[in-house]
Amino acid sequence: MDTTKNKNWTLESSPAKLEEILPGGVVKCHLSPRNCVIQEGKVGFCKVRGNRGGRLVTLNYGKGVHSTEETIETEAVFHFAPGERILSLGNIGCMLNCGYCHNWKTSQAKYVTDKDVYYYTPEQVVETALKHGIRVISWTYNDPVVWHEFILDTAKLAKEAGLINLYKSAFFISEEAIDELLPVIDIFSISLKSISPEYYRKVTTGWVEPVLAGIKKVYDAGKYVEVSTLMVTDISDDEETARKISQWVLDELGPNVPLHFVRFHPDYKMSNSIRTPVDRLLKARDVARSMGVEHVYLGNVNDVEGTNTRCNHCNALLVTRYGLNAEIIGLDSKGCCSECGHDAHFKLLGEHQANAPVELREEALSAYEKRKFEWHGDIVSLHAQVLNTEDFEQTVYLRRNYTDGHNSDWKSLTLRPHESYRFIIAKARIDETGPEVWLPNGVNSNLHEVFDRAHFPTESIEEIGISQNDITPTVGYGGKQNMYEQVIKLVNQA
Repeated sequence: MDTTKNKNWTLESSPAKLEEILPGGVVKCHLSPRNCVIQEGKVGFCKVRGNRGGRLVTLNYGKGVHSTEETIETEAVFHFAPGERILSLGNIGCMLNCGYCHNWKTSQAKYVTDKDVYYYTPEQVVETALKHGIRVISWTYNDPVVWHEFILDTAKLAKEAGLINLYKSAFFISEEAIDELLPVIDIFSISLKSISPEYYRKVTTGWVEPVLAGIKKVYDAGKYVEVSTLMVTDISDDEETARKISQWVLDELGPNVPLHFVRFHPDYKMSNSIRTPVDRLLKARDVARSMGVEHVYLGNVNDVEGTNTRCNHCNALLVTRYGLNAEIIGLDSKGCCSECGHDAHFKLLGEHQANAPVELREEALSAYEKRKFEWHGDIVSLHAQVLNTEDFEQTVYLRRNYTDGHNSDWKSLTLRPHESYRFIIAKARIDETGPEVWLPNGVNSNLHEVFDRAHFPTESIEEIGISQNDITPTVGYGGKQNMYEQVIKLVNQA
């Protein structure tokens, strides 16, 4: 990864796939259902695919936000290798413009700043995953659809190296593009915003029909699929939404496909709202389960029913989850309940010893700098970004603090010379007060508060301070905030 900042990311372009050359130097892009017709020198809806010299190009090949080590639960994937560490990568631009977007500073290309853009090659991405013992690469954040060419090239190399590719997307994508993804993507975690066509057009600027068709296509191709729905306060957090989503999953996919109802936080053009009331999420889960969906979960919540997995036959506890942390306690090697043998529909990867606890005494870190953070309100996750400025390897250490004064085991992270690395720290149990990161001389760090699992923060607390409002990010959208009221009126009229 090239950590060079403040280059103009829009100046360099690469050839793009799925082009149609039209008369007069015009091109049509067939990546998304929009099928943008683009004049010379212009860009399409996503602002990252354009016409240069009468050919379709991509402006974001190998350009994105900082890669981040997370857990697979971050991507609303609960039944594939619980607790597995993943390398998450997001890019720039989007084929939608959702009014509540949690990643609007990168999904909407006009707000992207050069300081937030990092540069990658496919080889560097795979090398980073292998070096840090990570077995899953996740294409995520703003939306992977508009990173099509870079994903295809990198995912192919990843598979050749024995890695797994996860695609977390709103899936507003063409059938031709899906056909190109199928050979290299193993897991699809798809955000189905709603079943309502009116909702899609008003809130996302897209339309629902190709999303539904795309989900069905990858499922019918035999790919692993999980579905999630963001329950937006007073707009899509009602029982009818839960019922319609559940019925579609049952009719088109089947009762074994995990379904997630995800808590919303106010953001972008809908910052003048509140978080989804948890009781509505619980009701949505009850509705889905009563209809026959076997695995229904809640997202962006802690300390409530609906995050753990129990056997649907004997009620034994199979997987415990707290925030973005998971532990397998009742599954056999085939993904079945170890108590009664009932198929719990899990896919497991087997034992993996990477990032195991290390033996260490605090006195050995006397020359280290300690960075300490305390969880507060809904802020129960951090991104820690560290940079080794030296010409030799350096090791960073991490542990967690608890209310009784005790600490967790130490975890370590070894950085290559001049390596920049970003990783998530998520609250792992109810009595945890916060983490501390210990840094050797020559390693710089920044901490970023995370607002829910879909949020990629671009500002650090060193830049903007610790959030005084744990409901929505400190740096917000500066435009009009009336979209929430407009959508509420639309819902009431419907």
